[in-house]
Amino acid sequence: MAHLPWLVLTLVIYLAAMALYRRSGSHPLLIPVFTAVVVVVSLLHLTGTPYESYRHGVSPLGLLIGPATVALAIPLYAQRQRIRTLWRPVGAALLIGCITALLSALLIGWVLGGSHASLMALAPKSATIPIALPMAKRYGAPASLAAVAVAITGITGAMMAPLLMRLVRSQDPAVQGFALGLTAHAIGTARALQVHPAMGAFAALAMGLNAVATAVLMPLLIALL
Repeated sequence: MAHLPWLVLTLVIYLAAMALYRRSGSHPLLIPVFTAVVVVVSLLHLTGTPYESYRHGVSPLGLLIGPATVALAIPLYAQRQRIRTLWRPVGAALLIGCITALLSALLIGWVLGGSHASLMALAPKSATIPIALPMAKRYGAPASLAAVAVAITGITGAMMAPLLMRLVRSQDPAVQGFALGLTAHAIGTARALQVHPAMGAFAALAMGLNAVATAVLMPLLIALL
């Protein structure tokens, strides 16, 4: 019960962030996951609350991750026929996108003078946390840096997606969703589900496939480099 205020505060802050997002006409800079995180982090800093205390206080929310992940099968099942017909472009996009995400992170980090540990933490930034953290730890990278890289990638990907989609002139929800899920993992998938069912389905597909591809390709690329 001592930790209940943080749980309640987190839910209230997120609901307020969602209301602000809707009132703004779904402005990309006001996506709830971004504004809510900013408010929560600010409160933790102002109150001097350690992250461990906050995490323990909101631990019941973690119980919802499993059911939410399983629920992604519903939009995927609804799009099963189209997914079957698009397996070739989906496979090509997955391979190119995963390799690009890994190499771009390594290259940018190397150009900026990042250490080996930093590069290993940045490389799996486009995969989900359950994949990115073990991959980073495998190569001696700090899990905290990997988690931050994943979070920043997801948030910026969801925020920049509308502009980038307009630039490439893509109107297909499947294309938009797959690109969003591949680059912005769970946060991008959540954003896609709010826009269109097909977009959400292909984002979920890309997120899952990219997680597996990252776990397979990252060791191979590092060995080659």
